[in-house]
Amino acid sequence: MTTPARIQRRRTKGWRLPDNAVIVSRPSRFGNPFTIQQAIEAEWSEPHRACAENFSEWLRVGTAGGWYEHTYRIGKQVFDRRRILAELHTLRGKDLACTCPLPAEGEPDHCHAAVLLDLANRPAA
Repeated sequence: MTTPARIQRRRTKGWRLPDNAVIVSRPSRFGNPFTIQQAIEAEWSEPHRACAENFSEWLRVGTAGGWYEHTYRIGKQVFDRRRILAELHTLRGKDLACTCPLPAEGEPDHCHAAVLLDLANRPAA
């Protein structure tokens, strides 16, 4: 069995989602409620990193951290951390596709899909 990986989702003609891959970009049920635009407006120096770290923290601590909500609504879409955590097992062993650019060789992956890959494929405790 190969190690699950993050792949960059393309919107170009002819691109197909590979077998054994799941789309986790914002419109999906596994989407990240923290946006690049919000991070830029908050003057974060690394907006992609800020969004991935906020997503990780939101899943890890939820409301125990103070200001995080269980759910966020952006337009008509609702992001629910309890649902994401309850369905995390469905991502185990799958490649995850998001529109975020892939990192350069040796660089950290600042995408919420990388967070989901890590959480979904951790050994059972």
